[in-house]
Amino acid sequence: MNESNESPVYGENGELVKVGSDLKHIAFIMDGNGRWAKMRGKRRDYGHTEGAKAFERIVEYCGKIGIRVMTVYAFSTENWKRPKEEVDKIMLLLEKYLDKLLAKVSQYDIKVKFIGDKIPLSEKLKKKIALAEKETKNKGRLLNIALNYGSRAEITEAVNKLIKRGIGRVTEKDISDALYTAGEPDPDLIIRTAGEQRLSNFLMWQAAYSEFYFTDVLWPDMTDKDVEKAINNYYKRTRRYGGLA
Repeated sequence: MNESNESPVYGENGELVKVGSDLKHIAFIMDGNGRWAKMRGKRRDYGHTEGAKAFERIVEYCGKIGIRVMTVYAFSTENWKRPKEEVDKIMLLLEKYLDKLLAKVSQYDIKVKFIGDKIPLSEKLKKKIALAEKETKNKGRLLNIALNYGSRAEITEAVNKLIKRGIGRVTEKDISDALYTAGEPDPDLIIRTAGEQRLSNFLMWQAAYSEFYFTDVLWPDMTDKDVEKAINNYYKRTRRYGGLA
């Protein structure tokens, strides 16, 4: 089992109150919005609307139990292949989240950071992103929103940065320091919803020693209890990092 300087804390009813100190970073592949809507005879954009509600719910819960870093896969570099109407809906939901965050910025202890290539985004969204990052830069918890993100593109960009700097022999640390997530702890736990069991070009460098948890729950249905179940599963594992227990 995981050994920690600080073990998880549970309440009288067995509910998770606080995570242990070895669980700093959880990443989520938020999958299943479209399928959730289809099962209910709704349009895909309805699934994204409900998925946005789940996102806010899970962000709040992770903060409540002491997760210091959270990363969510909001939109991949491949998602541009989807219908324009669906893409526009996803971007609009992000804008609404940023508006809500900025309106109550003093109430949230969240530092928002967008990782990915911002160039193709609308000017309106880019301005809101820049403002949200500026207004929350001194907050405590970190929320990475992977938008127009692809891990291969991230690693390629990092290598090109190092080439421009004239670094002759590249180390693992050089690459880590050139990624969007430079200076952050790698994800301890990656949770993917909707039953799929793959990374889909998400945090491939950072996930070298992450623990994975796959659930059939569709993202709009994701609850605090589902996250708690994943965390409890995490604490039953032994992380060897290539060595012996």
